[in-house]
Amino acid sequence: MKTVLITGCSSGFGLETARYFLDRDWNVVATMRTPSYDHLPRSDRLRVIALDVTDPDSIWQAIESAGPIDVLVNNAGIGLLGALEGTSMDSARVIFETNTLGTIAMTQAVLPQFRQRKAGVVVNVTSAVTLLPLPLLSVYRASKAAVNAFTESLALELEQFNVRVNLVLPGRAPETRFGENARPHMDGAIPEAYAEMAQGVFAAWGEQTAVTRAVDVAEAVWRAANDPSSPLRLCAGADAVAMAEAN
Repeated sequence: MKTVLITGCSSGFGLETARYFLDRDWNVVATMRTPSYDHLPRSDRLRVIALDVTDPDSIWQAIESAGPIDVLVNNAGIGLLGALEGTSMDSARVIFETNTLGTIAMTQAVLPQFRQRKAGVVVNVTSAVTLLPLPLLSVYRASKAAVNAFTESLALELEQFNVRVNLVLPGRAPETRFGENARPHMDGAIPEAYAEMAQGVFAAWGEQTAVTRAVDVAEAVWRAANDPSSPLRLCAGADAVAMAEAN
């Protein structure tokens, strides 16, 4: 029976992905900053482990506790919405520490066991906003685009060890806590000079009917984990597929 370790399982994509793999008889190591079983089914194939992807000691302890794994899903992330002029450098650093450097650090931590076994899969969940330039997402988009570039180069490094690396690119997912997680970093993020533009952007988003569901992401992660013929990039969600086709 295979084991998957998923980061950011307290809600949204990570939570749904953990449920999806459990339903298909995998061992699941669900990680989150504050461990909780509240929204996960009880199972002897499930372990919930504390993990802060920005803390090297926390990463080491989680990897040690998890033991051998077959698939790493880097899903933990923070949203940020706002004009660059209104975004503090402290907020930008927090976003990159979690979205970009956290993904890199987690991947680096599992590579020795994958390389030694000559088997393993890394799935990095980024965002379809990396496919097209969009306003009010410059820092967030940059943090995810960096992971895309990292993943593409890493895939070439790991081919010799039979280790696969994939990207899953979700679209906008209103059912998740993206907006809630972004809010603490948005104080003053839309200065008055950008207010009219922002209103237009928000109105356009409100008219969109094509969105991404959490299960769309879980299905794409499942495919990346189990199908060696899957493309390096997998779009998840109707809007993400449309963005890819328009790119």
